[in-house]
Amino acid sequence: MQRPLRILFTQPIVLTMAIWQAILFGTTYSLYTNFESIYGSKGYYGFSTTQVGLVYLGPGLGFFICVWFIVPKIDTIYNRLSKKHGGEAKPEYRLPLANIGAVLIPVSLFWFAWTVEYHVHWAVTVLSTVFFGLGQITILNTAQNYYIDSFQKYAASAIAAGAVFRSIVGGIVPLFATQLFEQAGYGWGVSTFAFTSLALSPAPLLFYYYGERIREAFAIDL
Repeated sequence: MQRPLRILFTQPIVLTMAIWQAILFGTTYSLYTNFESIYGSKGYYGFSTTQVGLVYLGPGLGFFICVWFIVPKIDTIYNRLSKKHGGEAKPEYRLPLANIGAVLIPVSLFWFAWTVEYHVHWAVTVLSTVFFGLGQITILNTAQNYYIDSFQKYAASAIAAGAVFRSIVGGIVPLFATQLFEQAGYGWGVSTFAFTSLALSPAPLLFYYYGERIREAFAIDL
């Protein structure tokens, strides 16, 4: 456990990506644990327990679309960029598709926040979760690939560091999310997560251009 923690707190790339993934996990679980309050019999839409369960098909469809159509393109783009640069492969070539997730996450969260706040038809709110699921898996997969290529023999430690951090945050944030939604409403409450993800959305673009310099400046010496 010592090595993953050292990597987490000494490598800006790992820390930034871990924070991004952690916020994503915290957001995901905060939404999922409040679906009953939003869609259930005492919520805005009056769904039965079975119908509330079917709402999770929204992000599930996003997962499926991403795994089927986008994830395989990570290697395709990586190989294409490597070939374009004279066969020189860099970990940063794993990141272009992360920009899709960086856009989809805040957009889908703002969409969900205000359509729920104004009680727009349930289908419109669920459609936003499809894009949230798509963005979520895109970010997680590109980040994992970036960890592996960036840290090579330390890749397992880098992945472990990110997994521990995001799991802790993902477990803690939902404990406070319900209170946030009750006090601020779903519009501003969910928008809080949207603004946070929006602030981190330039990360893949910045690391694409400056990641190599950062890795060289913070070379691992364990």
